[in-house]
Amino acid sequence: MDVHLIDGTYELFRYFFAVPSAKDATGQEIGAVRGVLGTVLSMIDAGATHLGVATDHVVESFRNDLYAGYKTSEGVPPELLSQFPILEEALQAMGVVVWPMTYFEADDALASAAVKAAEDDRVTQVLICTPDKDLSQCVKGTRIVQVDRRRNIVRDEAGVEEKFGVKPESIPDYLAVTGDSADGYPGIAGWGAKAAAAVLSQYPHLEHIPKDWREWAPSIKRARALCESLFGSWNDALLFCTLATLRLDAPVFDSVEDLRWKGPGPEFESFCQRLRAQDLYRRVSEKSGSSKV
Repeated sequence: MDVHLIDGTYELFRYFFAVPSAKDATGQEIGAVRGVLGTVLSMIDAGATHLGVATDHVVESFRNDLYAGYKTSEGVPPELLSQFPILEEALQAMGVVVWPMTYFEADDALASAAVKAAEDDRVTQVLICTPDKDLSQCVKGTRIVQVDRRRNIVRDEAGVEEKFGVKPESIPDYLAVTGDSADGYPGIAGWGAKAAAAVLSQYPHLEHIPKDWREWAPSIKRARALCESLFGSWNDALLFCTLATLRLDAPVFDSVEDLRWKGPGPEFESFCQRLRAQDLYRRVSEKSGSSKV
């Protein structure tokens, strides 16, 4: 079996800004929820049998306690934030396993689920469905891959190395020095993508980098400036690396069989009525083999 792990936060943001506004009878915005449910169904239509969706039930996480500048919900439209609990309930009603994260982030749940699923011999491949570069650190050979469904790109370990110039294991170190504007930390002054790739392809982790620039590989340009900048901001670099490192102990599933889609629950019909998505209800019911239309 293949296991599909879906970044519900990314999908909800994507649909919020991509589809027209739609409201239920109470005036609650629901357009993005309908979009995500539709994309999950399209994956089931395409043959996905074992699925899990991770969401950021709240944007803030334990990383906000580590670094004051880490991303928050400030500036996120309330019409978007208000759809997270609706999406989570709707997915559950649809029969799809969902992990709403509060202490951890959705990315931690995806990472935890990917590693756990890959340990099961029955699993052929784990597909992490998100373009988020943080998740590139979880890619392993061709067994755990990252999928950008919007651009139709599947990235295995060789693909990660081609894109970033470093192996998956070095992605947290790469992000630590280059920074991640989406997550709110700036990286290290003077370190861009090319410099990070040049250094970390030689020394996979920050702790492996010689403190004396004269010991660096001669192929690395601007070695002195990069070395002085890195070790002059060493504590920041280690902190940013911690922020970029995904946790593997988020609560997800007990058995990969828990992820098998078996059809919607009885409450799914009322959810579809609320979402004004009767066609979605019909399609899901037909797909599950239900007699209800």
